[in-house]
Amino acid sequence: MVLLGGPLGISLAPYITKNPGLHRIVKPLANAFINASGYRKVGLRYDDLLMEEREDVQKALSRLPEKEGYDRAFRMRRAFQCDLMRRQLPKDQWTKPEEDVRYLAPFIAEVAKENAEREEWDAIEVKVVRKPFA
Repeated sequence: MVLLGGPLGISLAPYITKNPGLHRIVKPLANAFINASGYRKVGLRYDDLLMEEREDVQKALSRLPEKEGYDRAFRMRRAFQCDLMRRQLPKDQWTKPEEDVRYLAPFIAEVAKENAEREEWDAIEVKVVRKPFA
């Protein structure tokens, strides 16, 4: 299922970053939302929060480099442990904003591009032209 705006949803980020005045207003709100969500306080990255049940995310996860897959599994287990203990990680182990990069988004975009190309090829109609025998 493809959501409106692509597999990663609608994004106003390109428009907001091009407009300096709007960027100045929205950036503090975005940072406050990230801090309130608390996923960095248990060591997760943004892409760790994506639903793994989606087919495009499953394919993207299978394409991750081995080290990144192990790091993701470690972050998830550590976050589950923090949740069970009802505690956050020590502040020095929180995910820093510069470490919170979209590591899975390029793979998801690649899968979406392949799916679109596959759908395009599947929609091609082949016409058989028969020449009369002379």
